Amino acid sequence: MLLDSQRKVYRSFGLGSSVSKVLKFGCLMQFSEYSIANRDFPDFPYRLLEDIYQLGGDFLLDQMGRVLLSHPSKNPLDRPSLTDVLQAAEANSTRSEESQAEYKLLEKH
Repeated sequence: MLLDSQRKVYRSFGLGSSVSKVLKFGCLMQFSEYSIANRDFPDFPYRLLEDIYQLGGDFLLDQMGRVLLSHPSKNPLDRPSLTDVLQAAEANSTRSEESQAEYKLLEKH
């Protein structure tokens, strides 16, 4: 997890703000259901509420900083599935294991 208070990384991933996407009817309906279901909205420090229209995203990076999964949100409710995230991580793990095996073969020769 990364805290990006200056939003440098946020901008480098091409994320931005959109009143029309944040205030879409479907999103507003979902948020209104929180009140009906007595679910609390998460508490956020005031300084993080400077741009309530900013859109998020989900990104998975490996140890070298390579992007394995890039999912800029189309609206506040748009998130990748857990399956998508796990598949991206698994694909990287498989590639990493193959690279290590190739490296060991090269070492022997």
